[in-house]
Amino acid sequence: MITLTRIKNMIRSLNWYSSLLIYKDIRVLRILILGFSSGLPILLIFSTLSLWLKSAGIDRSTITIFSWAGLAYSFKFLWAPVIDKMPIGYLTKNFGHRKSWLILSQLALIILLLMVGFVDPKNNLKLMAFLIVFIGFSSATQDAMVDTYRIESAPINLQSAMSGTYIIGYRLGMITAGAGSLFLASLFGGDEKIYNANAWQRTYMTMAFLQSLGLLCSLLSPEPTSKRKIIKNFKDRFRLICIFIFSILSFVSVFNFFPNIEIEDPFSKGVLTSSKFLIAFLAMFCTFYISIQIKLIPKQILTSTFWDPISNFVKKYGTMAIIILIIIGFYRVADIVMGVVANLFYSDKGYTLNQIATFSKFWGLLATIFGGLLGGILASRYNNFIVLLLGAILAASSNLLFALLATLEPKVGYLMVVIIADNISGGIASVAFVAFLSSLTNVNFTTSQFALFTSFMLFFPKIIGGYSGMIVDSVGYYNFFVLTALMGLPVIILILVFKNKIYIK
Repeated sequence: MITLTRIKNMIRSLNWYSSLLIYKDIRVLRILILGFSSGLPILLIFSTLSLWLKSAGIDRSTITIFSWAGLAYSFKFLWAPVIDKMPIGYLTKNFGHRKSWLILSQLALIILLLMVGFVDPKNNLKLMAFLIVFIGFSSATQDAMVDTYRIESAPINLQSAMSGTYIIGYRLGMITAGAGSLFLASLFGGDEKIYNANAWQRTYMTMAFLQSLGLLCSLLSPEPTSKRKIIKNFKDRFRLICIFIFSILSFVSVFNFFPNIEIEDPFSKGVLTSSKFLIAFLAMFCTFYISIQIKLIPKQILTSTFWDPISNFVKKYGTMAIIILIIIGFYRVADIVMGVVANLFYSDKGYTLNQIATFSKFWGLLATIFGGLLGGILASRYNNFIVLLLGAILAASSNLLFALLATLEPKVGYLMVVIIADNISGGIASVAFVAFLSSLTNVNFTTSQFALFTSFMLFFPKIIGGYSGMIVDSVGYYNFFVLTALMGLPVIILILVFKNKIYIK
């Protein structure tokens, strides 16, 4: 006999099943491939490249300089406004504005990775450095355009699922470029005691082939239908590019050559770092101001490109824009700051490198994938506010598990439980947050605004994370993890207090 309770349970099961079916949508699956394409290059210019350079006999100080190529990921918001406004001739005419930039960045990555496959850093280090810098720039541009395409190619009810598959694809790309490339290098003979440049070159050529999956996906995907205001006059476009290049050079020069002042106090160091950014921005704005004053470019061109995305956000949300920016700036502070010392903590607790690698990489990856899928399903069943709040609570409270781990004996079972729980929490929080940021953007300024939001998201956590080692030395691991959990509390309170004023689609 079928009871009322059984019928209700069957209905609930069907609702969950229908929520899972959202991942069958071709638009959601498409972002999985584009996410993989975005995640692939980053480790090829960081950890994987460092091992190649080390095996080539390059000194440690030179190897670390190559990490500057990663600045492109932090500063992509500087050229994102230009991408929003600038068409690319033949490509834009035949593929559309978003696809043209996406295709261009992916083509550049494939060509650059193939070129790296013909370079031996032991004999031509300068050329290698030149290629790696442009790979960083092209990869950051691809990231910005994949975010733009994801936001503009599907309605809001698919955004959470697309955020989940993007995060999963990105992590799979990173694993492929990290562990996968090391496996290939070893397979090609790179693990021999004698340096084998060919093994690393063939590995990077293989990565170029895998990068082409993203290009193929872009070519077969439709252009979003929303219209974009672009600069049509060729002279205006040329002037904008020239002035933009000079402004970027001003920003980077001031940022990189800012006096290095040794200060012990963490708060003073944070103020100094923030001042460094502000002065670099001031140098950039001075370039714009001088260009307008000497009439190199009409004021309207610069304001519509660089100022309008910011003013649009401020006008839309009014005084709430400040609250939203605070939420953006500190939403991930708890887990990002904790993550800086996670591996050091595992090692200090007595876990072996093999145990750390197995549980943080393999099980951690599976947990992140599960968390991403679960986050997308939850967002499809409930409103974005609930999932955003849940993500904030999980991101902060999972740090308390690390505090608990700090008091326990170093057993593998404890480590596995904590890492899995932390990565599931991180996966849900990431999906909720990316969906939240997507809901804030205006389709006329998608690339500019989303790049600005994501850069702002990392600014304060990265600064605080830089002093995490000093904090651990002062208060110990247990108190550090409790403190990082408390860092997430203000964001939780802000979300609860202003839940009716924050416009979440």
